[in-house]
Parts: sequence; structure tokens; C-alpha cells
Amino acid sequence: MSQDPKPDRPDELDGTEQPFVSHLIELRDRLVRSLIAVGIVFGLLFLWPSPAGLYDLLAAPLVAHLPQGSTMIATNVISPFLVPLKITLMAAFLIALPYVLYQVWAFVAPGLYSHEKRLVLPLVISSTLLFLLGVAFCYFFVFGQVFKFIQSFAPKSITAAPDIEAYLGFVLTMFLAFGLTFEVPIVVVVLVRMGVVSVDKLRSFRSYFIVLAFIVAAIVTPPDVISQLALALPMCLLYEAGLWAAQLFVKYTRAPDAEEDLAAK
Repeated sequence: MSQDPKPDRPDELDGTEQPFVSHLIELRDRLVRSLIAVGIVFGLLFLWPSPAGLYDLLAAPLVAHLPQGSTMIATNVISPFLVPLKITLMAAFLIALPYVLYQVWAFVAPGLYSHEKRLVLPLVISSTLLFLLGVAFCYFFVFGQVFKFIQSFAPKSITAAPDIEAYLGFVLTMFLAFGLTFEVPIVVVVLVRMGVVSVDKLRSFRSYFIVLAFIVAAIVTPPDVISQLALALPMCLLYEAGLWAAQLFVKYTRAPDAEEDLAAK
């Protein structure tokens, strides 16, 4: 019988198994810690700048482009109380998100091989930063341009008085759209790393993706050219960044056996 030329590689995870109940207890503890962290941040934001102050901050891009003397309105009785609380909770979650993701990472990391950790940890960090970057890009750049463009088309006989609850829904939709759009490099990297598609295939798909990006932008953004371009153009640039990042991830996150096989060829 022929002997395998490769010596058996010791399993990194030998001896790390835990009972199922222990995993559930650890999961509960980490969920509780995450909820406590969000609760603490919520309490601090409630004290300063307060829910009303946070809503004023969120509404600033729209209010800055309303006609002089115009204000936002509340058509629901409890909206002036409930809407600022929702915004405070959303802000608390975003601020506590790094700690929440750390708890997720600490829970799954013991069950990962070293080459898997080299893949998962950078993806968790980069996906969080990209999502927050998309939200910031939407708030600081897109909102101002969109509201300015919309108000420039408003008839002089109309006094704009947006509803605060409708504005919150609009803002959350836009934040989600831009946050997910900035995750395009992560999607590209994961698809390539899992072997679903190759980098060369994605490069050949580039022209189709550009068309798809403008279709998605036309669907999820308001019907104005500025917001559609502001969503579609970053999608195309991030797609290119994803192709470049995928090559690096594939190279530096191979399993040891895969590296040996590649070196033997």
C-alpha cells in the first residue's frame, strides 16, 4: 500500500468542543451584554443631547432647505414622543455596534480555524465600517443635494410642511439603501472566496453590473437624478474595489492544505 506523502496535520480545534448547553449559556450571556451596552448608550443619549435634540440633528438637512418660516408637523398624537425615541434607539444601536459585533466574534471565534479567522474578522470589521460610511455619505452629502433639488421644483404657492413620521421612514429607507450599497465589496469577496464565481467572471460581468446599479438606484431612491447618481456611481466604484479586495482575500485566507496543493503544482 502506498503511503500518503503528506503527514497528518493536527486539528486546531481538537479539545475545544463544549456541550450544547454551554454554548446556549454563552450565547445568552453575550446577548445580555449586547443589550446592556445598547441600553447604556440609549440612556446616555437620552440625557444628552436628548431624543428631541437627536431628531433636530437628523432633520437638519431637510429643515435647512425648507422655505423660511416653514416647520415640520406631526399628524399623529404620539408622534412627537414616539419618533424621537425610535431615533435615539437607532443611534444607540449604531454607536454600540462595534461592541455588539465583538460579542458575536467572541462567540464564533473558538470554532474557527486560523485561516477562517483571517477571513471572518476582516470581513466583520470592514462590513461595519462600510455600512457606517454609507450612512454618513447619505446624511452629509446626499440629503443636502436631494432636498435642495426637490425644493427648487416646489411651486411658490405650496408651503412645505413634512410629517415627522414620514420623514423618519424616508431617512431609514435611504440609510438602509446606502448602507447596503456600500457592502458591495463584501458581497464580491464572499462570492469569490466561497468559489461561487471567479474574479475574471465578475470582471466580464462589469458592464451588466453598471446597468443593474442604475436600475437599483432608480427603484430605491427618490425620482431625482442627484440621488440616483449618488447611489449608482458609488456602487460601480465599490464593485471595482471588491474585485481588487477579493484577489487579496483569496490569496491570504487559503487553508493550509490548499496552500500546499498550490505549491505542489
